[in-house]
Amino acid sequence: MADEIIPDEIAISCMVLGFGNSDRTSEGKAFHGWILRQCYAVSEITHNALLSMYCKFGLLNTTEKIFHSFHKSSKEDWNTMISGYSNMGQKEKCIDLFRDMQLLGIGPDLISLASVISSCSQVGAVNIGRSIHCYAIKNSIIENVSIANSLLDMYGKSGNLTTAWRIFHRTQQRDIISWNTLISSYKQSGHPAEAIVLFDEMIKNNLKPNAITCVIVLSACAHLASLDKGERIHQYIRENGYGTDITIRTSLIDMYAKCGELETSRKLFNAVEERDVILWNVMISSYGMHGHAESAIEIFELMEESNVKPNSLTFLSLLSACNHGGLVEEGRRLFDRMQKYGVKVSLKHYASMVDLLGRSGSLQEAETLVLSMPISPDGTVWGSLLSACKLHNEFEMGVRIARHAIESDPENDGYYIILSDLYGCLGRWEEVERVRVIMKERGVEKRTGWSAL
Repeated sequence: MADEIIPDEIAISCMVLGFGNSDRTSEGKAFHGWILRQCYAVSEITHNALLSMYCKFGLLNTTEKIFHSFHKSSKEDWNTMISGYSNMGQKEKCIDLFRDMQLLGIGPDLISLASVISSCSQVGAVNIGRSIHCYAIKNSIIENVSIANSLLDMYGKSGNLTTAWRIFHRTQQRDIISWNTLISSYKQSGHPAEAIVLFDEMIKNNLKPNAITCVIVLSACAHLASLDKGERIHQYIRENGYGTDITIRTSLIDMYAKCGELETSRKLFNAVEERDVILWNVMISSYGMHGHAESAIEIFELMEESNVKPNSLTFLSLLSACNHGGLVEEGRRLFDRMQKYGVKVSLKHYASMVDLLGRSGSLQEAETLVLSMPISPDGTVWGSLLSACKLHNEFEMGVRIARHAIESDPENDGYYIILSDLYGCLGRWEEVERVRVIMKERGVEKRTGWSAL
């Protein structure tokens, strides 16, 4: 019998990494089992490969068990685990492990450092991010484009555009991600005009924008309702062959609609053969925002005929359209239709439906709907119903609703203000005084109007 060929740690590690990179979960787990059954000693290299594989599979518990099972995890294991936590969406754990790593005097690599900065960005841990920024400066790695881009994103998301701009301009090897991150930061921070200026600057610097860039600047044009800028970006998209990208097409439809060019939006929509749910939702929302509820419903019916399953946002857009158009019966039908598609009714759906019923004068139906909700109503739901009571001068009903609201959330100061206003409308001044005493005890400041919610 021929001698059995025993694979070494390099061969085993390559196999493990291969399973991880190809996302073959069952085969990877089976191969891990084979390693254990063969009683092979798990080396540092193999241990790290197993960590990497299970991180890529997204199997958090298994990854943690493997990490803690080794008698002394290597620097590579710590870095792999930090990056893995970030990629699996475990941002807080990523940051905590990085802190533990620092206490042990283990240095991060560039990948884990970028991962922990990204995690700080996601959870708003800017102070920790600043300390990592200092670490990057002290260790002369601030010029690394991955680190710079991660810091750009963190400062941009926190609204610190001055620091983001400074990092951007000090980075010598800026890439498309650098530009996109800065442009997005300006747009998200409420500076869409500056985002478009950066787009123009990018082209002047002979760096070709990609599809992501175009989506960001189209959103900026939509925010500004600037048709001329939007058309100029559209022209660039046509000239550079991005016109078939479904995400860009969706952004164009949204941009033209928000600039008041519904006819152009519809033409672009009709030209798309393979429409996903996002594209359908944008077209429905476009008609709804301009008060064309019937057209929004028409698009929904075409969507059903196309066998595209609507989602939560689809029905939210439809209910909003019915609200703007005063289509109560259609709203009822669509609200009930959510059950057919297995779409969970959220607080936003309830608030929209209550608002629709309330505006139409169907206050009893709206109240019944709120009181029968399987989830606790929030301020938006109660506010919609209370506003309807005010609109139709149903102050007694409003008092009853306000009491229900206070029972459900006694910590919401706005309900006490509204209850006081309602008693005032009814001329029940003793009750007004009683509520004001409670408000004074709670430190609630009296405000005018019905905007407390």
